[in-house]
Amino acid sequence: MINIEESKMLLTITTIHKPATDLGYLLYKNPARLQSFSLAFGQAHVFYPEASAERCTAALLLEIDPIGLVRNKRGMSGNSFSLEQYVNDRPYVASSFLSVAISQVFGSALGGRSKERQELAEKPLPFEVKIAVLPCRGGEMFLRKLFEPLGYTVKASQLVLDEKFPEWGQSRYFSVELQSVVRLKDLLRHLYVLIPVLDDEKHYWVGEDEVEKLLRNASEWLGSHPEKEQITRRYLKHRKRLVRDALARLVEEDDQDPDKTDEEHANEEAQLEERISLNEHRFGAVLAAVRNASARSVIDFGCGSGKLLERFLQEKSIEKIVGMDVSYRVLEVANEKLRLDRLPERQRSRIQLIQGSLTYRDKRLEGFDCATAVEVIEHLDMDRLNAFERVVFEFARPKTMIITTPNAEYNVRFENLPAGKLRHKDHRFEWNRPEFESWARKTAERHGYSVRFLPIGPLDRELGAPTQMGVFQR
Repeated sequence: MINIEESKMLLTITTIHKPATDLGYLLYKNPARLQSFSLAFGQAHVFYPEASAERCTAALLLEIDPIGLVRNKRGMSGNSFSLEQYVNDRPYVASSFLSVAISQVFGSALGGRSKERQELAEKPLPFEVKIAVLPCRGGEMFLRKLFEPLGYTVKASQLVLDEKFPEWGQSRYFSVELQSVVRLKDLLRHLYVLIPVLDDEKHYWVGEDEVEKLLRNASEWLGSHPEKEQITRRYLKHRKRLVRDALARLVEEDDQDPDKTDEEHANEEAQLEERISLNEHRFGAVLAAVRNASARSVIDFGCGSGKLLERFLQEKSIEKIVGMDVSYRVLEVANEKLRLDRLPERQRSRIQLIQGSLTYRDKRLEGFDCATAVEVIEHLDMDRLNAFERVVFEFARPKTMIITTPNAEYNVRFENLPAGKLRHKDHRFEWNRPEFESWARKTAERHGYSVRFLPIGPLDRELGAPTQMGVFQR
């Protein structure tokens, strides 16, 4: 059996935002003292294993009373007995009990409220989450399918059933680490919804009010999640009527288009996509893929004004950053926006801007752990794609190559884009999903890479997501 002493139901949340101890204001919990809370099923304790200006960690520890669970279980007769009621994994794993604790102990933070630091509560911050033991029905792949589209870097270590008897094999439990730059309320809402989804179980009766809880905590992100239906089914314990109701209401909320702005949009890509914050979705997904690659050196092909480079600079694990663009003028803009001449020397030494073309071999592009081409290939003439392919995959050969490009099928959802027109006047083509996947698979096969695909942005059941991403690895 998994060692109980090492398998407490423990959740830790760490930030390196400075001053990091502001985490105490956001969670309404003083880092200087232990706080305990009585719950229907046991006790919750909040404490801070570390609390400094540079790094602060809040821990939520649950102590569940298994006997109390049986006494309080709805519908049990006084004489009923089952060994499973007393001997199970519930006291030691992250489950719906942890979700309830998050809701009750961190209720203000879950709602996005902070009396002392409201402006910070609305700001994306760097967070690292560790969950000691998380049941994953569906395995590591399903775990990644849930968190990676939300912009998280996922590290998962599967636990053996018993270290003394390795022949018993692996358990369905994982030790999990998640990293992202996200608002605290979004982080807590993701955990609140997805932990019981991974467990595929809830310790309480699921009724109509559970649909309201799901929509209250997930309506901003669930509608565009590629696993929307699976999340909804599991969260509502596969109750078909409730699932249909929740999915229908998600569609209604999507149709209301809450991200629409009052600004007039031209027919160019950035303006068309602004109302669904697609650029932020793209950067979040790309950054998550870079983190998953554990890259220490990154080059951004077609870096433009440096918006992605700015995010790379915030990643302390990336030691070398290069931005390349064909335009000197664009690189000058990037230099100004990144304020490279005002960066501390240590930071300045990490980043370099270079002028170059993706259709000519360049030794400066070689030797990187990861390369990115975000909304770049559609600006190349079709007859230059072969040159791009050779420059990137044959000569530069990054360990990981990340490419994003528009999904042409989704264009009909942009109201200001005339039928048959491309999103940007400089686009030479826009591929649908089968076209991009066919090109990517053939390219990967020719050059010894594997490739996987991820949707980016609001997901339409028939048309897919507005942006498609291919992650190539060798």
